Amino acid sequence: MAGDIIDVRDAEFGGQVLRADGPVLVDFTAHWCAPCRALTPALEALATANKERMKVTRLDIDENPETAQAYGIRSVPTLLLFKQGRVVGQLVGAQPRQKLESAVEKFLQAP
Repeated sequence: MAGDIIDVRDAEFGGQVLRADGPVLVDFTAHWCAPCRALTPALEALATANKERMKVTRLDIDENPETAQAYGIRSVPTLLLFKQGRVVGQLVGAQPRQKLESAVEKFLQAP
């Protein structure tokens, strides 16, 4: 775990994400992915700033191929936003911090 980001694995995905009490942002990533590493500081800041409102998780697609395949992840980084076990938003590719924060705020405000 890095800061307030929770690392999840295939076996934990249901409990940590699908059955979570609140909204969850999942960062589908890979250790070899430079854009993923570039996104990490923004995600860490987002996780810390919103830890009372949402959970931020990270799933390595190479170590956890079942979940990545189940959600059709073909490119990393891919961010999926979950509410009540359902995908309600998606961002693909490294995002500027402001765009990431804006998308998450919109996600958190939605019913």
